[in-house]
Amino acid sequence: MAVKDIRQVRAVIARGRRWDLIFAVCGVLALMLGVLTFVTLFMENGGRRSASAEHRFLHVVSIAQGGECRHPVRLGGSTLVMVVTASVAVPLGVAAGIYLEEYAGKHWINDVIEINITNLAGVPSIVYGLLALGLFVYAFGLGQSILSAGLTLALLILPVVIVATREAIRSIPQGSARRPTRSAPRNGRW
Repeated sequence: MAVKDIRQVRAVIARGRRWDLIFAVCGVLALMLGVLTFVTLFMENGGRRSASAEHRFLHVVSIAQGGECRHPVRLGGSTLVMVVTASVAVPLGVAAGIYLEEYAGKHWINDVIEINITNLAGVPSIVYGLLALGLFVYAFGLGQSILSAGLTLALLILPVVIVATREAIRSIPQGSARRPTRSAPRNGRW
């Protein structure tokens, strides 16, 4: 390489470093603007409420009356929805991921299932909401309940759980002691 070529390469690298610095400064400024906005809104909102109102939020047991729902009731309902979601999506998703990765053979139906799982991960949540309205609320007669909400969210996160399970299994090497082979004499197919 000639001295002239080395100088040109160094000039290109220096130009790239300048752009990196400009990009980093713009990123930090954008981050500071977002944090400043959050702090301003938090301080403005916090100044209007008294400390006793915050303690009531945590300790007072309230009842939903006339369509008005208070904080503890909302918190309890959200917690129950998350319990239903986790209790349905995690076991079902992990079992499906293990089956598809370890036991499902090379068959065209399994390929169709894998493509559908990948496509379902990209479906907008409003579509899941409409599906739940038609299926769980009207067809199954569950109404507007915690069960129908939990099942809807379970359907929403099921593709993510399946893909994460499959990737976790793939990350374990085949000959590892943590991943016994299917052909081991003790291990049957199931």
